[in-house]
Amino acid sequence: MRKSLKDKIKEDIKKNRERIKKLGPGIITGGAGDDPAGIVTCTVVGATTGFSLLWLAFLSAPMMVAVQDSVSRIAIVTGKSLPEITNSFYGKPFTIFIVLILSVANILTIGADLNAIAVIFKITTNIDSVYFLIPITALIAYLVMFGKYKNVKKIFVVLSLSLSIYILSAFLAKPDFEKVLLGTFIPSLPLHSLFLVAALGYLGTKMSPYLLFWQASEEKEEHRTVMQAKEAELDTTVGMIYSSVLDYFIIVAAAATIYGTGNDIKTVEDAATALKPIAGEYAFLIFSIGIIISGFLAIPVLAGTTAYAIADTFGWREGMDYKVSDAKGFYTVFIGALIIGDIIDLSPISAVDALYYSQVLDGVLLPLLIGLVLLISNDKNIMGKYTNSRFNNIFASATMIITSLLSIVMFSRILF
Repeated sequence: MRKSLKDKIKEDIKKNRERIKKLGPGIITGGAGDDPAGIVTCTVVGATTGFSLLWLAFLSAPMMVAVQDSVSRIAIVTGKSLPEITNSFYGKPFTIFIVLILSVANILTIGADLNAIAVIFKITTNIDSVYFLIPITALIAYLVMFGKYKNVKKIFVVLSLSLSIYILSAFLAKPDFEKVLLGTFIPSLPLHSLFLVAALGYLGTKMSPYLLFWQASEEKEEHRTVMQAKEAELDTTVGMIYSSVLDYFIIVAAAATIYGTGNDIKTVEDAATALKPIAGEYAFLIFSIGIIISGFLAIPVLAGTTAYAIADTFGWREGMDYKVSDAKGFYTVFIGALIIGDIIDLSPISAVDALYYSQVLDGVLLPLLIGLVLLISNDKNIMGKYTNSRFNNIFASATMIITSLLSIVMFSRILF
């Protein structure tokens, strides 16, 4: 008996709901890519270059999809995280070297992101930011350490989707839509140091090593099989596009409100205090809520990535489904990363310096990691018939070249 049109529609709706329920690692990774530091970077891009670099947000999407999908594919086919794979094929000393750089960069970023949340609370309450650090850290630690993976995942997905509040902020800013369209569809990169620095900063922030490690570890937690590779590909694609869309609207909002005002934006506090008198209370409120949401998403992802990487390097039991007593090493690293982040904020090191040094370390690590991912994902002895697609190879290779050039430019600026 043939199904009626109504039954087919119901069946399609049910299938789509099931697909949405299975979205997870990709959405979380995409949201975590827009941490407080990333939001400030996008704000700086809009505040300093207006709408002229909007096209970069769309250029970053296929590059992120290619790299993260390659990582996801490796984790699903092998059932291993990146440190476990490098341990097997490149030796433990090499893995320790990579994980050491990753861990230091992550902890510095945690320090900068914790500071960003605390600063927002300081601005809104007039209470010194130092009093917020411990409560914020304790809440993040509690949510992860005493919750099951499925519940933690749901919280992360909700936080990721809540960042769509930045889309609203762009419309409230009432941008000049003609200029928005020109900046989106007519690429331009004036050979002026201001524009070059903004472009380098944006692409450098979007391509962070911790996102690769997190994606692989979460696919391992999901226990997906190769039969579910298409689900993972959809999840990753949606997550990376979502991340780029968020960036796009953050840049639009900053360009419409701060560009041309002469405000020098370097930190979260600079951005928040600039928005309040120029764009009004609503813009300030949306920006502040977004920073808090992004921090509560990105900080546990950064600490979790560090814990997964170190645990997998040394063969410790790891995973958010384990109780603290059953995975002591994993949770010790997790809480330790948060505590060191607090210590950084209480030390003479500024949040700007912490972020700067983390980007230097990421600049060293990222091209190497992408190169490894390309080698592994195209190795038939490892991947069998599930080697990388042409799309992934083209855009991941382009990303490796671009990030290598970014690193060269960054170090030349440091040295000269």
